[in-house]
Amino acid sequence: MSSLIEPSQIAHEQDLVWLEDIDDLDYVRQSLDRLPTRRGKPAYHRDGRMVGYATLSPEARSSRASGTFLRRVFWLLPHDRDQQPRGLYASAAPSEAVDPRTLGTGVKGYKTERSEGGPPSDAMRELGIELPKS
Repeated sequence: MSSLIEPSQIAHEQDLVWLEDIDDLDYVRQSLDRLPTRRGKPAYHRDGRMVGYATLSPEARSSRASGTFLRRVFWLLPHDRDQQPRGLYASAAPSEAVDPRTLGTGVKGYKTERSEGGPPSDAMRELGIELPKS
C-alpha cells in the first residue's frame, strides 16, 4: 500500500515505465512486488491490468533470503473508476491509490482532489456524471 512505502524501498528506482497514458487516469493503485529482475516488464497476476512499473538501477540489491528485488507495480482493477465511473470509487479512491501525476522515480506519490473524485475525469464528463456534493 502506498502509505506503507518507505523512501528507502524505492531509492534505487531508475525509471517509471507507463503502459497507458496516465493523463487519462485519475488514480492508479501501487504496490511493492518481489520480482526476479531489476528491469523489464514484470509478470502480472492480479485481476484487472498493469498500467506501469518501475525499473531499478544496477546499485539495487536483491534480498539475501529470496534473491528478488522490490519494485513498484502500478495497476487497476475492473471495478476502478476508469472502467466504472459510477461505481464504488466514483467519489473516493482505494487506500493504495495515488494520482499518477504525483509519482516519480523514488517518489511514492500521493492522493489529490482529482484522485479522490474531483474534478471529474473525462470518462465521467462523457457520461454526464456529476460528483456528489459534500
